[in-house]
Amino acid sequence: MKKGLVFGKFMPVHQGHIALIAFAAAQCDQLIVSMNCTPADSIAPEKRMEWLRALFGDRDDIELVQVWDDFSDDSLPLWEATRLWSDFIKQRFPDIDGFFCSEPYGEPLSHHLGLPCVWFDRERRQVPVSATLIRQHPARYWDFIPDVVKPYFVKKVCLFGPESVGKTTLAERLAGHYHTVFVHEVARDLITSNDLTLDDYVQIGHAQTDAVLKATESANRLLICDTDLITTELYSEHYLNEVPPVLYELEKQVVYDRYFLLNIDVPWVADGLRDLGHRREEMYQRFKTALEARGIAYIDVSGDWEQRWAKVTGEIDRLLA
Repeated sequence: MKKGLVFGKFMPVHQGHIALIAFAAAQCDQLIVSMNCTPADSIAPEKRMEWLRALFGDRDDIELVQVWDDFSDDSLPLWEATRLWSDFIKQRFPDIDGFFCSEPYGEPLSHHLGLPCVWFDRERRQVPVSATLIRQHPARYWDFIPDVVKPYFVKKVCLFGPESVGKTTLAERLAGHYHTVFVHEVARDLITSNDLTLDDYVQIGHAQTDAVLKATESANRLLICDTDLITTELYSEHYLNEVPPVLYELEKQVVYDRYFLLNIDVPWVADGLRDLGHRREEMYQRFKTALEARGIAYIDVSGDWEQRWAKVTGEIDRLLA
């Protein structure tokens, strides 16, 4: 075949798509990969095209095209719906010699186009997955997600609360249990006292955000974080009575799938930096209020260490189900 076509939403692109495109490219001199987009798509077109370019952008025999789908009508029977698709394809890609797919629409679309449909893995035996299944249960179908796409689906959890409630210890243990990585409190690497300036808090905010974004790239289904930017803001407000505005902007860059608010019903342990042992209840309430003011749902974690472990892992298991 001189020129072929593969099209879909690629929301997200997965190993099945990759296998289909490789199969099609091997049978064409030139392959067009058309990514359909609508305003209702749950994953931004820019992100999906970024993934496709990362996977196929260096191939001279593959052309990546983004098209806005204003011609589909899901209310129509498949026969009538594919007639509309055919009209668009004839206009947008008039010189193709055929198309490749593994979907039921292949037969009626082939009829309307008057072009062959070349089938690939029609029974989904080679790659038993779909983009819908991945969106619904990414952790369950993790091995079918390309490495370039995985960071998008990493579930991020934040262990949240004032000093000396066991966040770091719990983060380390959780990371080992779930075979993933965790992000520690980067401020611990940058400061030697709590006598900080606004610029110091800005530096901490940038460093913490960068650490989370970088760790997301290597996380296995789940990323554990033992602090966040709200925490940085709270301590800046406590010690300096002011919060640098940039911290609020940095806060928006990372969205957590679960917040765990760790209670203060564990012994307070001094470590050279902690100096609010006498104000634990006050600080706990400030942390709690900060979440509630933002409308962020949280899981309250209290009790002994085993009770905390059971509470957190139970919730994470549900998150990854």
